[in-house]
Amino acid sequence: MHAQGLISELVAELDDGGLRGSFLVRDLRSGEELGIDPEVVLPVASLIKVPLAVATAERIRRGELDGATEVLVRPGRITTPGPTGLSRFRHPARVAVDDLLYLAVSISDSAAADALFDLTPPAEVTAMLREWGLRGITARHLIGELTETPAERFDTADVHLAHALAIRGGTGGRGHPIPQLDVTRANSGSARDFADLLQELWVPRRIDAGVAARVRELLGANLIRQRLAPDFSSDATTWSSKTGTVLNLRHEVGVVEHADGRAFAIAALTESRVPAASQPEAEALMARVARVMRDHLRR
Repeated sequence: MHAQGLISELVAELDDGGLRGSFLVRDLRSGEELGIDPEVVLPVASLIKVPLAVATAERIRRGELDGATEVLVRPGRITTPGPTGLSRFRHPARVAVDDLLYLAVSISDSAAADALFDLTPPAEVTAMLREWGLRGITARHLIGELTETPAERFDTADVHLAHALAIRGGTGGRGHPIPQLDVTRANSGSARDFADLLQELWVPRRIDAGVAARVRELLGANLIRQRLAPDFSSDATTWSSKTGTVLNLRHEVGVVEHADGRAFAIAALTESRVPAASQPEAEALMARVARVMRDHLRR
């Protein structure tokens, strides 16, 4: 099937499933790519932990930070579903910077990420991205703000009301009364921006090769694997990725490496029109769309 016809079919599938999104799949060897609205900028939620990790690893390389330095992390004491690791701790903990990197990226621990943001604030992370020629991703706020949305103010039985507000509150310019969903106030980026970052991590030109290898290792150890991983994991592939979720936004970006040496960067950023917190069908659909795009390029 011609690429444009395929994209039209996939957009219709997404729409039928209550989703719209920004997708990009890129062959890292040839540069050939296939996308669905890949330049659409969205709030990126926990995806921002990837550039945070790159910036932190680079500062360790420069000698500005010591990976062995222990940081006192305040307990998150979060009890609502979702957050992991130190975010749920009830008591303070001392954790080395290197280990905070693992917690922040591989298990998406937001308290660990904010401890790293205390060392390298969002504006500094953004400035380092610009130094590497990565101009689309912008870090603006701490990760803890993602647990301060209307969803945390409702009982579990009523959390769909927060999702309804998220769905209906957006403007044509992607503004939103919920700051975590407003692209001018949230950490933001597009599928293309994250594909560019992944390409720089897998085929480093501006980012130090050792720094890139460390972040690839962290992405390869990702434990959150219910979204795209089922469609990209096998005995003949390696899937390395990071997810991001806030309210009706579900994202994942990663690289699938095949035993034949080919590798594809995949960025899937989606927003749902369905007012529900748990949507396994949406996750399966976004994975299927990304896989079909990868299969088309691979052929």
